[in-house]
Amino acid sequence: MEIIISESRNFDVSQIAPLYQVNHWSSAQKPEVLVKALLNSHNLITAWDQEKLVGLGNAISDGYLVVYYPHLLVLPSYQRLGVGKLIMNKLSEKYTGFHQQILVADSKAIDFYKKCGFESAGDTEAMWIYKGDEHS
Repeated sequence: MEIIISESRNFDVSQIAPLYQVNHWSSAQKPEVLVKALLNSHNLITAWDQEKLVGLGNAISDGYLVVYYPHLLVLPSYQRLGVGKLIMNKLSEKYTGFHQQILVADSKAIDFYKKCGFESAGDTEAMWIYKGDEHS
């Protein structure tokens, strides 16, 4: 298996939606808007096994000081094979030296992000207005 990491935005909803569905992300219920959101990201990294989309991550940034990583998804059958780490490494190398690199980690992903160099942000607390139901 050779995973190809790409910055190309040449994909369509039929490739993106299944990745979100299998990972139980509520944004899969809005596939057209999801694709538009991903295409408007500051950076978007995809991972491919030949023609099969196996993972993606994106970044939203002001381009100078702050970057936020909202999405990192890998097909379950490709998890724990280093795909997420490849995507995260590619994203974070683009923002080396930024004052803040921020993400919100679900409890199942905290250990993964710690391995990527992230740490808890002191006494801060993640807050949101959220329209999904997978993080109840």
